[in-house]
Amino acid sequence: MSVHDEIRKHFLEACNIQEPVPLLDLVDLQKTEWSVDFERLMRNRLTMGAVRYGRLGAAGKPQYDRVASIEKRLAAYVATGNTEYLVDIANLCLCEFVEGAHPLKHFASIDDGEHVWQKET
Repeated sequence: MSVHDEIRKHFLEACNIQEPVPLLDLVDLQKTEWSVDFERLMRNRLTMGAVRYGRLGAAGKPQYDRVASIEKRLAAYVATGNTEYLVDIANLCLCEFVEGAHPLKHFASIDDGEHVWQKET
């Protein structure tokens, strides 16, 4: 530890000041907060989906009940733990985002204060 670091440590302790939390680096977050494997699996299935159901956003493409399918696959994931269901859910969400016909469909960024809950161990 350098002399500067020692003086700083002493000063902060004497003044009862906590070390500031370093700011998160956006570039680092963009590298770490993503799964390349998950994305690859999504893209592979979206490609097959284009063959089966038509291209994303194509005119005249039939409408699908994706929300019911998402619910069904979520229940299947909970029951089995098969993560392929999570990939399917993500793709269904993407397709619903692009092609969904919900009568109130819109995007409004909100923070309702409800986030993921931590499991008790």
